[in-house]
Amino acid sequence: MIRFEYPWALLLLALLPALLAWRWRRPDTRPAALLWGSAASLPPPGPARWAWLVVRVLPWAALALALLAGARPQQGLQQSELDSRGVDIALAIDISPSMRAADMGSGDRLVVAKATARDFVRGRPHDRIGVVGFAATAFTQCPLTLDHDTLQELLEQLDFGLAEDGTAIGMGLATAVRRLQESRTPSKVAVVLTDGENNRGAIDPLTAAELARALGVRVYTILIGRHSTAPVEVVDPVLGRITVMKPVSVDERPLLEIARITGGRYFKAGDRASLSQIYAEIDRMERAPIRAVVYREFRDLGPLLLAIAALCLLAHGASNATWAFRVP
Repeated sequence: MIRFEYPWALLLLALLPALLAWRWRRPDTRPAALLWGSAASLPPPGPARWAWLVVRVLPWAALALALLAGARPQQGLQQSELDSRGVDIALAIDISPSMRAADMGSGDRLVVAKATARDFVRGRPHDRIGVVGFAATAFTQCPLTLDHDTLQELLEQLDFGLAEDGTAIGMGLATAVRRLQESRTPSKVAVVLTDGENNRGAIDPLTAAELARALGVRVYTILIGRHSTAPVEVVDPVLGRITVMKPVSVDERPLLEIARITGGRYFKAGDRASLSQIYAEIDRMERAPIRAVVYREFRDLGPLLLAIAALCLLAHGASNATWAFRVP
């Protein structure tokens, strides 16, 4: 963007045609002048003629640039920043052995859970997001952060064996709520993803839900998997890690109650596509206004134009000082 601080000074450029006409018609003892030289001095057609014409135009170009500089042209430099209230989100992901069931169509439940969570994080660059893992106990894998590159790395490292076997949904939710406790954003959200079979933990799911409601945390619960017979990786004392077909089950009751108590919603994901759709729906529901603040600075181009004008006059003077361009 270019603006002129003194746009009225551009009117002076209209004097150039009049000055050119006056210079052309000025009485002279020599033949009629052509710019700063005479028509008689015009070289024959070819490169020399073009060079001759360029040299004669240089003073007029310098004058035009000087008049343009007098209008104070300025180039706008735009800077912007985002003023976002944001949403603080804690993802609580089940890493208990039951999440080894490969009934989601592509990998086991945990693999699918982490892949879809990564996509969700990528779509929310302006929100602080943290990750909690839970099995028989719960732990913070990544605190709330805007450093999503580090978050993605820590999310990828979430795996079986980081906590004792079992499923403590209440502990997972309570840990996520603690991560959000000091948040000052207007919207605090926890997403709990599990197969729903709560069987461990010092805090039961409904107590954790009441805690979340008291602290203004809305909880979205996702039941992953379905009742079926599915491949499950197990550790055999003789054969090591093997995959066997086992009946797997899910329990939606605690997740329904958590969502009801906290004003959130309950979802059921039977495969990877449905889980991706669930995250997309949560993404649409939990959006905070983002306001762009634009600052504009201006750089004065006048000195640059005057420098170019000076170079034009210097080139003209140097050329006229040589025999090739001296007017007879």
